[in-house]
Amino acid sequence: MDSEEPSRAARILLLAGVALVGLNLRPFITGIGPLAPDIGAQTGLDLKGISLLTLVPMLLMGVFAFAGPFLQSRIGARRSVMACLVVLVLGSLLRLFATNGWQMVGTAALLGLGVAVIQAVFPGIVKKQFPRHVGVVMGLYSATLMGGGALGAQAAPLIAAAAGGWRIGLAWMAIPAALALLLAARCLPRDTVVRQGGASATALLRRPRVWLLMACFGLVNGGYSTVVAWLAPFYREHGWSAASSGGLLAIMAVCQALAALFLPMFARSKDLRPWLWLTLVMQAAGFAALAFWPEVAPIASAMLLGTGLGGCFALSMIVALDHLPDPTEAGTLSALMQGGGFLITALPPWIVAVMHNLTGSFAAGWLLHLVSVAIVAVLYWRVTPASYAGAMSLPAPPALLVQETA
Repeated sequence: MDSEEPSRAARILLLAGVALVGLNLRPFITGIGPLAPDIGAQTGLDLKGISLLTLVPMLLMGVFAFAGPFLQSRIGARRSVMACLVVLVLGSLLRLFATNGWQMVGTAALLGLGVAVIQAVFPGIVKKQFPRHVGVVMGLYSATLMGGGALGAQAAPLIAAAAGGWRIGLAWMAIPAALALLLAARCLPRDTVVRQGGASATALLRRPRVWLLMACFGLVNGGYSTVVAWLAPFYREHGWSAASSGGLLAIMAVCQALAALFLPMFARSKDLRPWLWLTLVMQAAGFAALAFWPEVAPIASAMLLGTGLGGCFALSMIVALDHLPDPTEAGTLSALMQGGGFLITALPPWIVAVMHNLTGSFAAGWLLHLVSVAIVAVLYWRVTPASYAGAMSLPAPPALLVQETA
């Protein structure tokens, strides 16, 4: 019995590491919205410039997610995560010294790079270390990721007000990143040599299902990137203060975290599509309320959006991991889905900023995401568990086919 204790203790410590690392992956983005007017006034960034503080990190999350399988096999997941946590600490601290728009965009790029690699390799760690509890642990990871978004949205304006400047309101995020680095050094399993085999990233990219998962992930999370960029400025245009608009964004992010944690626990069936459609209905209701009745029930709208976005994120990650039984291959698929998905996710905040400049309102942007939700609902119709094996099966090499038919 005693021999099992270290393993149990190690698992608990690893769960804590999963939670704390996840907590650090969104505050640097969600903290921008409530402070956007102050950042713009002191750095010269207009709405399109402010949107780059979300667009650039999301683009990097997409581009460098494709490098996840390579880094995991050549450098190791543990070393990759720890190096990127160092990058998060550095990127946050550099915001203390940002004096113009391009310097702010540079810190956003640095932070986005760090988050991109962590997101690419982390699902593979979860699949390998918790093979019988992937849904629950991915729910925990997703919940803390969204909870970090709530923390950033709420704490950034409060700390900025207390400290007398938006730079400290963003730079404090180096502290939890440093704590995550210390815990990761203690709890993450040692790297082992990964033998390449099975489905490679190049081979997986030949499967239409991978592109479908990318599209769904990107369109849904495009709604998230727009909300974290423009929900607070949207309500500041309606006369809300920085703290109040940040509080609304925090409520949305808390609902995201709760949905990401609990929906995977409730969704016990193999077929997750009914649960995915439920989250899409919630998103549709939230975006419609923002477009047509922004002042009627803003808290209810934020809660609907948060629940829909958070639940859909966690379930999408589980669906990707369920497609392949091998942890390395499943991690590769997850990295590819996030890579292509975040390339799509990066664009909507900028598109919505352009639409705002043309129309003078964010309403057109909310309607754009209402259409995106409808598209994803149709695409997910094809993602049945019975189709997983066939969708991911790779054609045999030509020489083998000749042997079999001879």
